Amino acid sequence: MLNRISRLLVGSLFIVSGLIKANDPIGFSYKLNDYFAPGVLNMPWADGWALELSVLVCVAEIVLGVAVLFGARMRLAGWSLLILMIFFTFLTGYTAIANWLFDNPESGITGSLEGLFGFIIREDYSYMKDCGCFGDAIKLDPWESFVKDLVLLVFTGVIFKNRNITKPSDLPTDLVNLGISTVLIAGFALGILGWSFPIWFSLVSFGLLLGIKQFMTHANRDWIMAAGATLMSFGFAYYCIEHLPIKDFRPYRIGNNIAELKECPPDAPQDVYEDTWYYKVNGEVNTYTTEEEPWNIAGAEFVDRETELIFKGCEPPIHDFVLEDSEGNGLTEDILAEPYIFLVISYDIMKANAAAQAAFNTVNEGAMNDPDGGPYMYGLSANSYTEVEPYRHDNQVAYDVLTGDATMLKTIIRSNPGLLLLKEGTVIGKWHYNDVPTYDEIKSTLLK
Repeated sequence: MLNRISRLLVGSLFIVSGLIKANDPIGFSYKLNDYFAPGVLNMPWADGWALELSVLVCVAEIVLGVAVLFGARMRLAGWSLLILMIFFTFLTGYTAIANWLFDNPESGITGSLEGLFGFIIREDYSYMKDCGCFGDAIKLDPWESFVKDLVLLVFTGVIFKNRNITKPSDLPTDLVNLGISTVLIAGFALGILGWSFPIWFSLVSFGLLLGIKQFMTHANRDWIMAAGATLMSFGFAYYCIEHLPIKDFRPYRIGNNIAELKECPPDAPQDVYEDTWYYKVNGEVNTYTTEEEPWNIAGAEFVDRETELIFKGCEPPIHDFVLEDSEGNGLTEDILAEPYIFLVISYDIMKANAAAQAAFNTVNEGAMNDPDGGPYMYGLSANSYTEVEPYRHDNQVAYDVLTGDATMLKTIIRSNPGLLLLKEGTVIGKWHYNDVPTYDEIKSTLLK
C-alpha cells in the first residue's frame, strides 16, 4: 500500500511538474543558465545546451511519472527516478546551503563546508532566489524547495526499493490508479495553478497509453508506450518554444497593467529596518537602539550608525520595468501612458531571429500609414547602441530602440524578438515572431 501511494503521489506530481516546465522550456533554460554561471556551479560550457537540457528534463519528468503510474519497466524507471531525485535534491540543497552562507558570512562554518563541498561553496557565489522547480507558476524559496525534494526522495526510495516486485497492473487496477492520479492532478492544476491543461493532457495520454497496453501484444509494448508519452511531451514543449507558453504565469501576461504592478498596495507590509547607534559617552563608545535616544544623553558624541533590514515587506511583481533612450532619458511613464503602443522586444539583438524582422517592419509600416493614426512602435533591447544601430541598418528598422534590463525583457516575452501591444499600460497582445499578425488583423480585433 505504501508503494502504491508513493507511485500515485510521485507519478502525479512529476507529470504536473514536467508540464509546468514544458509549458515554458525557454524560461526553465534561463534558470539553468543561472545555475551554470561562474558564481554558482561554474559550468559556463553548458550554457549553449541549456534549452536542450530543459526540454530533456521536462520530458523525462512526464515520462517517468507515466511509467511509475503504469508500473512499466520499473527497474529502469526506479533507477532513473532515483538518479533524477538525487540530482534535484543536491541542486536545491546546494542552493539552500549556499544562500544561507551568503546571508550569514559571520557564521564561522564556511571553512568546514568548503572542505565538504570543495568547488561548490565559493566566495564568488551568486544568490539564487528559487530553483525553478515549478517555473513561474509557484515560487518556492531555497529551503522550501529542499524540503519538498527531501520528502519526494523518501517516496522515491520506497518506489526504488520495490522496483523488482512492481509489475504492470491489470485493467481494473490501472483504471483505479489513473482515476486517482487524475483527481490528484486536477486538484493541483485547478486548486493551485488555475490551469486545466494538465487534466486534459493526462486524460488523453492515459487513454492512449491504456489503449496501447490493452490491445497491443507486441513484446516491446512498454517501449512503444514510452515512445508515445515521449512524443506527446516533446511535442508540447516544442510547440511552446516555437510559439509562446499556452499559460502565462508571469506578471506581463495579457490583461495585466504594468503601471499598477509596479506599485505595492497601500496596505501592503513595508520594509522594517533596525538602527544601531554608536555614541561616545565619557570617552567610551557604546551601542544604543533608536528607542534609547542616545542623542539626548548629555555630552554624547555621534560615532556611527548601522542599519539592518529585519523584515522584508512587499516587493511589487514588476520592479525593473525601466526604459531609456540613447541619451539616457527615461521614457517608462510616457510609454505606459500611451493609448496604444507596440513594443518589439529583443533581450539580445545579436541573437535575435533577423529573418523575422520583416514581419515587425510590416506591422510598423501599417501603423504609420493608417489614416486613423496607428500606434507608435518602439524596440526594446539590452544591447548597447553600438550593436543596435548596425542591426537597425542591416534590417531596415525604422522605429527607435530603447534600452532595458535583459532579465526584464526575457521575462516579458519568450521570443527573441517578440511583439507586445499595450493599451494605457495594459498588455492586450503578445506574439511570438512565428505568429506576428498583419496590422489590419491587429486593428480589427484589438485597436478599438
